Amino acid sequence: MSMLSYQHFPIYSIMVLFLGAFLIVMLGRNKAVRNILALLAVTASFCFLAALVKPVMINGEIIAYWMGGRAPAGGYAIGIALEVDALSLFFGLLVATAVLVSCIYSIQYMSHDHNVREYYTLFLMLSGGVMGLVLSGDIFNMFIMVEILTFAAVALTAFRNTAKGALEAAFKYLVVGSMGSTCILVGTIMLYAQVHTLNFAQLSALIPGNLNNATKLAFALLFIGFGTKAFIVPFHPLAADAHGAAPASISVLISGVLTKSGIYGIIRLSYFLFQSMGLGTVQFMLVFFGCMSMFICVTMALAQHDFKRLLAFHSISQIGYVLTAVGLCTALGISAGLYHAMNHTLFKGLLFLAAGAVLHQTGTTDLDRLGGLSKKMPWTTVLFLIGAFSISGIPPFNGFASKWMIYQATYEKAVESGNIGFLLVTIIALITSVLTLASFVKVSQSVFFGQLPKEYENVKEVSFGMRFAMCIFALLCVVTGLFPNLVTKYLTEPAANAVFNVTNYINSMMGSGYAESVMGESLPAVQTCTFVEVGCWNPVSWLLVLAIALLAVTLVAVCGKYDQVSENKGAALTDSKYDLFFGGEESVYSQVGGGDLFWGFKHNWRHYFSFMHDLHSGIVNDYALWAVVALALVTVFLQIVL
Repeated sequence: MSMLSYQHFPIYSIMVLFLGAFLIVMLGRNKAVRNILALLAVTASFCFLAALVKPVMINGEIIAYWMGGRAPAGGYAIGIALEVDALSLFFGLLVATAVLVSCIYSIQYMSHDHNVREYYTLFLMLSGGVMGLVLSGDIFNMFIMVEILTFAAVALTAFRNTAKGALEAAFKYLVVGSMGSTCILVGTIMLYAQVHTLNFAQLSALIPGNLNNATKLAFALLFIGFGTKAFIVPFHPLAADAHGAAPASISVLISGVLTKSGIYGIIRLSYFLFQSMGLGTVQFMLVFFGCMSMFICVTMALAQHDFKRLLAFHSISQIGYVLTAVGLCTALGISAGLYHAMNHTLFKGLLFLAAGAVLHQTGTTDLDRLGGLSKKMPWTTVLFLIGAFSISGIPPFNGFASKWMIYQATYEKAVESGNIGFLLVTIIALITSVLTLASFVKVSQSVFFGQLPKEYENVKEVSFGMRFAMCIFALLCVVTGLFPNLVTKYLTEPAANAVFNVTNYINSMMGSGYAESVMGESLPAVQTCTFVEVGCWNPVSWLLVLAIALLAVTLVAVCGKYDQVSENKGAALTDSKYDLFFGGEESVYSQVGGGDLFWGFKHNWRHYFSFMHDLHSGIVNDYALWAVVALALVTVFLQIVL
């Protein structure tokens, strides 16, 4: 096989990133040299993966690449393998795109920092770790890549170590992230003790027929381990701390890349390794974690006064959409979840780059200190609004298309299963979308519109390189929103089909007929995936969504009703909020701060916000305890239902 054959491209796409990191250490003292090396590495990795779209996505091929040519012998996997099916290629393309755009942005954004050579080294190590994880066909190799990406992310979180909270955020990430990595390692060891192999395809053939208490515990350990990488509830505070402290270019990778590695691991775990998604109880577990992440994190975002922390909570809220859709175990649900995962990488990457531009020019991300920047930074304002419209689900941007599919998938699941609970999931998704829009109204008002503070009168637009990177994400947000049929046809539907074709995955790695010979009667039936999508502009569908939305608004109003009138009058008369407004004939301007725009809503829900404030103590011991409690609950749940 020629070295230029596309069969080698998966390993090339990983190696070029690690090689770039090594060369930058050796040769990167010169600014131009390290910039060129970093750009060449990420561009080459992207091109290698893009070249696989036709054979894998369109032609349906699964690439099995065995290191050193050590293919399975006698039905036993003896070597380390890479595996590229439509699912892993889909996530690989997300990683490659986010890494490329972030690298372009970094050239100007990081130019005034010290130790930039070390930054690019860690940047490429993080990128290579995530790429290696999503393309690996060996579960222990996945753990190795998790270790690489975790410690690179910790170091990059603390990179600007003089920034407030950077070292603290890195320490929290190190502690809880290491707990997650340990869970993955122990779960891997327990699986190896049961079936004596680390090859993911062979494990997928052997584990479903060997379920016992040990393998169920391994499932719980692996689920929690990958859950920490996705930052789903209850691990969401880590994302807020890491995003707030890390450079914006790294926030793009944490939000758009690291979270996807966790989601990818959960999909491989539940659909392939344990093949447990046929159970309604396991579907419930994924949907429950998804809905909790959706709602809790969007409400936490409303309470934030820092631009990047607000975006961080929104990031996990959107990951909740993805996990919820994946948990439906339907073809449309998987396709919708993957579509939203792609969109999340694009619009959240754009929003973090816009926040980085604001920080770069003003030196702050405090929503109460900013305002009126649209006058000084018009490009950044327009690009931010594209990202805000996209994440809020406003047509014709990409978030609208994927959220529409998720609404449809959850509603259809309710109808098909007869379970009214899935209709509640639709309502939660709609409420979350409304609150997301409200939150970005707040950000737009607090940062880009209103009065320009005097201290920012000399602020200028960011450099062309930073704007160019943001424009790439913005263009993709528009294109993937205008042409959803092309996205689903060539990207998400092939990946969704791969999720439901475990037998083909096993046989492509272990040899034809291996799955049938090992699994026997437990062989999963081949599922024909049908993707019946309702058009975005179908009047009947709009009427249905409107009715559900009205029900959602009613629930919010009932849950947030005022207490006794006398109590409200007392609060209204004494609350310091009213000190921000002036009267009289003289025209006096009053800046509406980030915490004031939705004061009434937060007042109505003050008991909830007070509870969440007390719960999120910021103490690493508490967050570690959350991880232990989550592991215990998931373990007990899986021991009962599996």
